Amino acid sequence: MKKGIHPEYHKCKVTCVTCGSTFETGSVLEEIKVDTCSNCHPFYTGKQRAVQADGVIDKFNRKLQKANKK
Repeated sequence: MKKGIHPEYHKCKVTCVTCGSTFETGSVLEEIKVDTCSNCHPFYTGKQRAVQADGVIDKFNRKLQKANKK
């Protein structure tokens, strides 16, 4: 590797704007602000709803019931 052409890599503080939690990671930036993190994102907290999938399943079941009635 050539010397003097790579950016300085150091510990970085990541701050979540939504919930305010912070953690450290490595980056060329000194500070990073994110909208959502693993502490407040619905996928990781288990509060995610599968509304769209439920609608598709209900639609399939209704179509199946109509086909069975004929």
